[in-house]
Amino acid sequence: MNLSNESRKKAHRKALLTNRMKRKLALLFTIIVLALIGVNVRLAYINRTNGDNYTKRVLAQQDTNSTLLPYRRGDILDRNGTILATSEKVYNLILDPRVLSQNADEDPEKDCVEPTLQALSECFGLDAAELRATYNDKIDSSYVVLLRQLTKDEIADFQAMQEDEKTGGKIKGVWFEDTYIRRYPYDSLACHVIGYTVSGNQGQTGIEQEYSDTLNGTNGRSYKYLNEDLEQTTQVHQPTDGHTVVSTIDATLQEIVEKYIDKFIADYTNKNTEGPAAKNIGVIMMNPQNGEILAMASDIDYDLNNPHDLVENGYLTQEEADTMTEDELLDARNQMWRNFCISDGYEPGSTVKPMTVAAALETGAVSDSSTFLCDGGQVVVQGQPRINCSKTSGHGIITLEGALMFSCNDALMQIGADLGGETYLKYQEIFNFGLRTNIDLPGEANNASTVFNEDTLGVTELATSSFGQGYNTTMIQVASAFSSVINGGYYYQPHVVKRILDADGGTVETINSTLVRQTVSEKTSSLIRQYLYHTMYGDTDSNGNNPTGKRARVAGYAMGGKTGTAEKLPRSAKKYLVSFIGFAPVDNPQVVCYVVVDEPNAANSQAQASSSFAQEIFKNIMTEAMPYLNIYATEEIPADMQDEVDAQNAAAEEAETEEDGEGETDEDTEELPEGTLVDPNTGESVTMPTEEEAAAAEEEGILGGITSPILPEDGSSEGDVPEDSGADESADSGGTEE
Repeated sequence: MNLSNESRKKAHRKALLTNRMKRKLALLFTIIVLALIGVNVRLAYINRTNGDNYTKRVLAQQDTNSTLLPYRRGDILDRNGTILATSEKVYNLILDPRVLSQNADEDPEKDCVEPTLQALSECFGLDAAELRATYNDKIDSSYVVLLRQLTKDEIADFQAMQEDEKTGGKIKGVWFEDTYIRRYPYDSLACHVIGYTVSGNQGQTGIEQEYSDTLNGTNGRSYKYLNEDLEQTTQVHQPTDGHTVVSTIDATLQEIVEKYIDKFIADYTNKNTEGPAAKNIGVIMMNPQNGEILAMASDIDYDLNNPHDLVENGYLTQEEADTMTEDELLDARNQMWRNFCISDGYEPGSTVKPMTVAAALETGAVSDSSTFLCDGGQVVVQGQPRINCSKTSGHGIITLEGALMFSCNDALMQIGADLGGETYLKYQEIFNFGLRTNIDLPGEANNASTVFNEDTLGVTELATSSFGQGYNTTMIQVASAFSSVINGGYYYQPHVVKRILDADGGTVETINSTLVRQTVSEKTSSLIRQYLYHTMYGDTDSNGNNPTGKRARVAGYAMGGKTGTAEKLPRSAKKYLVSFIGFAPVDNPQVVCYVVVDEPNAANSQAQASSSFAQEIFKNIMTEAMPYLNIYATEEIPADMQDEVDAQNAAAEEAETEEDGEGETDEDTEELPEGTLVDPNTGESVTMPTEEEAAAAEEEGILGGITSPILPEDGSSEGDVPEDSGADESADSGGTEE
């Protein structure tokens, strides 16, 4: 009985607990439902009152398109407007896989993936399987570059399909990104002056490097955003294109110069000995009245559209390239890019004699009436070797004009002694030797350590310096100094750029000529012009001496010029650098042309010492250049050139003219009268050397083995090139500058 009551009580309590739990669950459920209703009501209220604001915030956090708008790098023009370097618009082919995939997800019937990929494959020759793999791998990307630097013609067919009403609707997610590529219409023309660019519009060598900031512009950008009406709007910041650089180079003159360098190479390679036409060849043409460079070239060139390929540019054979290390290949590229006309130093020889004579005239050390006795050379310091004249048999008694006409080292040594070391060094600086000309090109050599100073200039050094041996110059230094001597005495800073234009062709800046200093007086300049005219057109004197520049003459033109032969280091090697510098017309010089031929291909050392190699190039260039420059023939044809002119007019093979008696060697055929001469300056009686003595002196060379205290004995004296002024491959191929 008691057990039954106890069981009923337990069952009752359990029922009470169960009912209580059910009521709690019901209450909890009711609360949750009410909370959800409240949230929905609140969301509806928020959406109604602030829905637009929240929509904008959400959409603003989504990706928006921002497109780079590249600037166009400015052109480089020649002085007449011919395009030497330009930036051509090209296009990168861009695929947007995300747009394609989204389009397919929204409406499978409007799937554009296959039509788009098929069109890309057909128009651009892309592999369909690879294209499909790229799409799948980059399906979440909006920017995949498929092809770069396509031309307008190459994208035309695909653009036509995009615009077609039938096919265009099925092509999505493809667009073309504008970009530019640097082009050089004339390939290698003036390559060392123009230079080239690497990625990022970074200029390398030449004008491209020196004026890179001027040529570059500023990129623009296109932005897409939501306006107040929740509509997508595009804002564009237009790019600012770079300025155009107008150079002083004349493309026609540059072509003429390069043509005759190439002709010399073709004519003389393997001609007398197996090997190249010369170790180095350089030519500068400039306007002496303002320092503008009209043309500048060397025997080495390269295609500016393909500046790194040593084999394609003919600098190395494939076999040579295959055997070289990366460092060796880099050094070879730097040598190919090196501008010989401004970066390499050398002993100039007799082309600097006009500067020595001009300095002596200015200071009164000599006068137009001065005379000199040349007996074939001088022993300047007892115990040292004799320094020989270019004519070892001696020129006899000659005038100051004759010292230049016949290129007499003996007379120049006497003039140097009269001038004195201190005054010589003063004029060395006046003519800018040992100082950079500051031409607006990178890579100009700093040869301050390879010219004499008061500590290194002794009497022997003064003697050799007077005729251009023992110290270094560069071609641009000689051309600039020479120009000042024949233009009335005004030294202009040489330059290769004359004007800066904006993208619309308006003038931003005119680069005027910079007059650095007056080197000599107009009177001295006039005398030097006269002397140099007779160096080319003068007559044989009573001693049988012949003017040395006759082979450079162009029939009918009044010109002036000076030959040069330098005996290279080491002297024992008997290697020579020969040159010629001339100008026209004589009365009002409009053009200077300077030609250097380093170790021309000759049968022997005596033949190599003849400046006729340089005169040949000079004559060919000036024959074609002067009519182009409107420099007219005003002179009668010299009698000794009549056969040559007749042969040219008859279109026959050019006749051989008479021996010019090149004074830089001993090509004179007429013997001087035997006997004794009196030195007009000292009154001493001097016995002229016999033929045997002259021949023996010639075997010893001009300098008799005398070296220079400031130049390496091995002759490796090119001058120092600033570290920040050469080419730099680092942006393209991991290299460093020259």
